Parts: sequence; C-alpha cells; structure tokens
Amino acid sequence: MARPPGLLRAALLLLTAASSAPRRRCGPVALPQDTVLGRPGANVTLLCREREPPNGTVLWSGRRRALGGGNALLLGGLRPEDAGRYSCHLGGHTLRTVRLLVEAPHCPTEPPEPPHVSCSRRSHDKDVLCEWRPRASPAPGTRAVLWMKRRFTMENATEQRCHFYSAAQKFVCRVKVPPGTDDTKALVVSVCVSSRAGSAAAEDRIFTLNGILKPDPPLNVTVEAVERSPQRLCVRWSYPPSWDPRFYWLRFQVRYRPEPAPNFTQVDQVTRTWLDIRDAWRGMWHVVQVRAQEEFGHGAWSEWSREAVGTPWTEPRDVTEMGLYSSQFPAEDDPYGYGATLPPELFGDDTADDAGGAVLEAAVRSPTSPYALLVAGGSLLLAIILCFAIGMRYKQRARAQQGAKLEGGGQHPMVPLCPPGSPLSATPLLSPAAPPGPLHVTNLDYFLSGK
Repeated sequence: MARPPGLLRAALLLLTAASSAPRRRCGPVALPQDTVLGRPGANVTLLCREREPPNGTVLWSGRRRALGGGNALLLGGLRPEDAGRYSCHLGGHTLRTVRLLVEAPHCPTEPPEPPHVSCSRRSHDKDVLCEWRPRASPAPGTRAVLWMKRRFTMENATEQRCHFYSAAQKFVCRVKVPPGTDDTKALVVSVCVSSRAGSAAAEDRIFTLNGILKPDPPLNVTVEAVERSPQRLCVRWSYPPSWDPRFYWLRFQVRYRPEPAPNFTQVDQVTRTWLDIRDAWRGMWHVVQVRAQEEFGHGAWSEWSREAVGTPWTEPRDVTEMGLYSSQFPAEDDPYGYGATLPPELFGDDTADDAGGAVLEAAVRSPTSPYALLVAGGSLLLAIILCFAIGMRYKQRARAQQGAKLEGGGQHPMVPLCPPGSPLSATPLLSPAAPPGPLHVTNLDYFLSGK
C-alpha cells in the first residue's frame, strides 16, 4: 500500500492533534526547590552549601530553639511541629533558606485514584462546574488541574485549578465560558490529579454546553386546598434564582402521592408554575415534589425539590360520617369526567393570577336545576290535593244516598200524577235537555258542598 502524500499526512497529524484531549503532562507533584520532605520520627539533614565555607562558622535559625552550627544541620526525631523554614547564616548574611515538610503519620502513600468527572451548567449564562467525589480524602499537597478546549481546533486549552471541599467531600472545578461561545460546539475536558506518591488522569470528556445543562430544583413549592372541592389540590412553585425566565424558560414534572401510598403519580409537560390536581384522596395528606428541565429538553432534569405536603378541603362530617374515599372514581366536581389530573394545557385559561401564570378554574355546573325540582314538587303536591278532594266529594255523596234510602221505608201521601184541569196530552213526556255548559273542575266548592 502506497504511503499518502506528505501534505495529506500532515493534515491527518494536525487533525489528530486538534481532536486529541488538551491534557498536559500529568505526573507526581514535584517538590519545589529548597524544600525537604521528612517523615515523623525520622532524621533529616539540611545542607547550607554544597561545600562548606572555608572561613567562619555557619549558624542556623529556625523552628527549634537549640540548633547546632556547621554546613550540615541534623534534625532527629522529627515531629509535625518541626515543619517550617530553616536558614543558615555566615557573618550576619543569610546564605540559604530551606523549607522542611513533615507529613502526618496517617497520610497515605498510595497514588490518587482516577477521577470520574461530571460537568454541568445551571443555566445558559452560568459557568461550567466539573466535579467528582474520591473514595478517600486526598493526601495533603494533592493537586487537581482541569484543561478544556474546543474540539477540532488548535487553540490553547484553558487551565483551571480544582479545589477540594472537605464538607462536601468532593473536588470542584469552575470554568468560565467566554462570551459568544456556541452552545452546540463540542468541548474536550481533561483532568489530572497528582500527589507526591503519584498521579492519575481522568478519561476525556466530550460534551456541548447545551448537553450539560442541569437547572437547580424549583423553590417555594406549596400545596393549597380548593374551596368546596374535596378532591382537588393547587400546587404552586417558583423558578430557581440561578435561572432567569425572562430569556429562557423551563418545563416541569410534578409527582404526588397520598401518604399511605408508596408510589407517585407523575404529571409531565407542565409549562406553568402551578398545577391543579383533580384526583386527590379525600381527607388525606399528600406529598408533592417538582423538578425542572430546559424548555426544549436540552440537558438533564434537575433534582427533585423538597417535599411539600397538603390536604384537600374537607367538611367535619366528611371524616366522621362519610369516611375516606379513593381517587379511583371521578370527582363529583369534575365537569369533564376524567377523574384524573391532567396537564393544564388541556384546559382553557380564565384569569391571570400572578407572574407564574393563570389559575385554572373549571366551571362547575349542577346536573339538575333547582327550579325544575321546585316546579315538579309543586305539581305533585297539587295533584295529591286534587285527588284527595275528589275522593272526599264522592264519599259525601255516597253517605247522602244511603240516608235517603233509609227515610223512604215509611207511608208516602198519594200525589196525583197530573194536576186537575191539566190535560195529559198537554204535558210533554220528556223535558227538553238543558244546553251543555262548561265543567269547571278547578271550582273546589262544587266537590266540597253537600248538595
């Protein structure tokens, strides 16, 4: 196989060098010049000159009060308090100053472990934070350095010292992002940890600024009951101070559960700073948490916020007489009949409540109008009274007919069929029928009179 031309080989070498990590030499921490390391309990010799001065006597001054003279100073039985600076003098002039380090007995002699670095950015306008937690506390004098540069460029890498925080037991490196840096361009990060016992380098990390976004958790999470709604809770929260909502927004996830239940119910794609829970358990305390992510899904979710608790609105009789109800059935005040908590985007906006967004208030309509119930009840009462009146009328007529029959059992006087002087033919056999008239059933006197 023929070798590639020289120009092509040079381009390949440049590309390889540009894409490689910006790591510099990662080796053990070298002692500075004029520094001597001693072990507790051991002996150490400090030299003033390579050769002893021919004239005069060399005198030493330092941490110990009683020090001998001569070009070589022997210190035996070192203690931690012997650490410090020692100077040799000749004729009132200082010839040399030596720094003595005395390591504590518990300091490890093993080299540091390779770091597992993770980088994040709390918002688009914040610095990059890279951190890792060692399994053991680092030895005194351990150094950690981070290098970062853009991938496929020949620019110099940015070097940043990392600091170990004993309270959090982790190393933290803060890297400033130059203004105008493209959030979509790849960056390469290398880390080196070194001590006097050795050094260790981390695996190279390649990422984009958008890919390492991780907001802080939301703050001020509150849970409030909704008046006259025993299965609703209103959850509110606010943006973290590190994220400016005037330029960039967040989306949220909300999870909640009643205290006896082990599993959470989670609601996604919440773009406001509130949520109306519609399937809460009556009379039960609910635990609610919120977390955030960049609005377009860049980066990772934040940690969950602190737990907030609340209970739905209840009446005294709801607990003493009716007991507790499960949320598996739709709430009676849910006009949509879903019986579950839905994202606010599915409902319309009503009125603006605060800077966080509008509070959703669904119109609650009664399935039956009270006026219809009043008319139906009045009609039924009128029908009952009418039936009672008709029954009383027929009862009185029956009693009157029975009394007439009893009186007709005695002697009756003879009554002529026709009055004298009136011929039989002049009297019509049938009387003319009276013209029909209207029957007024609403006249109660007709039914109640005894005639």
